[in-house]
Amino acid sequence: MPTRVEAKKALDTVISKSRVHLYKPIQIAEILYRIRTIGGIDPLKLEDYRTKSKKWRDKVSLPLLGRVCTSSAKFQDNLFEDNAVPPIMLNELNKENIRTGGAVEAYIYRRFTNKHSQLSDALLYCYESSKDTFHVKQFIDSFWNEPGLKRSLDKVYEIIVYSLFATLVEALNFKVEVSIDESRFNLLSEFEDFSQKVMCLDFSNPTHIQDARVYRVGVTNAADRGLDMYSNWGPAIQIKHLSLDISLAEDIVSSVSSDRIVIVCKDAEKDVIVSLLTQIGWRSHIQSVVTECDLINWYEKALRGKYSEIIGDKLLECLINEITEEFPSVDDVPEILKKRHYENISDPFWV
Repeated sequence: MPTRVEAKKALDTVISKSRVHLYKPIQIAEILYRIRTIGGIDPLKLEDYRTKSKKWRDKVSLPLLGRVCTSSAKFQDNLFEDNAVPPIMLNELNKENIRTGGAVEAYIYRRFTNKHSQLSDALLYCYESSKDTFHVKQFIDSFWNEPGLKRSLDKVYEIIVYSLFATLVEALNFKVEVSIDESRFNLLSEFEDFSQKVMCLDFSNPTHIQDARVYRVGVTNAADRGLDMYSNWGPAIQIKHLSLDISLAEDIVSSVSSDRIVIVCKDAEKDVIVSLLTQIGWRSHIQSVVTECDLINWYEKALRGKYSEIIGDKLLECLINEITEEFPSVDDVPEILKKRHYENISDPFWV
């Protein structure tokens, strides 16, 4: 049987690996809360709580964060595997939680609050900057320099890239044209209803022009290796700020069904990524590789360059809007937690 020291270490590992939303630690807290206050749950019997605990977690995370976990079922269930908090570890955490009257729950929610305090400090720089004072490298580094925020850096990168790409594509007024070849008009006569509904093309309008746009796929989880952004002119955009190995490279290309991919990565990773993708036969699918140096250069020109009066404020506004959407602030403890009075629960071991 594990000791309480080992159980706490397992819990701390899950917390440290979690992004700022801390869905998995919250799920552990809610299981422990249910056992302590309602009962009828055996922590050693996984099926007593494996599925139900997701609903308990969501009941708290919705008022706490304004959202619920949308990760795959497989990724969510990883919480109870041997390298995380398996039933035998949860059983020890439960003993400690019962002994202390809820100190393990309080510990988890304090760690959540601390991580959000770190996040608020990092994001404040963005909110308080103008186009003359904002430096994207400083913003990125603020996440690298806070150990508790490194797990959220992938989302920060995604937001930085999306904000820049979306702002420049709109400012440059790019257009995308779709047309049907006259040699296929005979086939169009058979499938004109399909062409109208799917491509906005018919005999009277054989060409369709629309504004170019980029889109974020949305909230993804730590196990997702696929698409981060896509465009309406073709390329898929994959953003990697961490080291890439062959297995991860294969996951990326196999999960993105596009024949053109734009990779955004750190400067030091560029050659490694190109080499790995070449090894697995996907080099021809890579349209281009954008590095952090490129991003810094483009941000500098957009914010303080020749056309900054046109682009600068729009870029910063887009960045702030995306950050606000991705990282909702936790200004006050929701009523669902206030009623538990965690502020009155303490134990020397769980600090």
